[in-house]
Amino acid sequence: MSVAYIAQTAGGGGLSVLWPLLLLGALMYFLIIRPQRKRTRKQQALSAALEVGDQVRTIGGLMGVIVGLGDDWVTLGIEEGRIRVLRSAVASRMNADSS
Repeated sequence: MSVAYIAQTAGGGGLSVLWPLLLLGALMYFLIIRPQRKRTRKQQALSAALEVGDQVRTIGGLMGVIVGLGDDWVTLGIEEGRIRVLRSAVASRMNADSS
């Protein structure tokens, strides 16, 4: 028996088989894909807005002040010296004037 035959004999037509799949796809979009895209856009905006003098926290928990910027890296001034990390590793800005 084919799926088309079962759908015709069930009386619902072929489209009734697709409704659960469409609902599942919409659910996945709103619960998984959309929030992830929002987080990605927020991280990219933060990365692009970094400036020398900003106090930041990295995803590894290091906190420091930006003393140098490159295309894809930042140099952080920490208590014991300096360290270079990727821009994408900066989790948040700690300045009082930022939201």
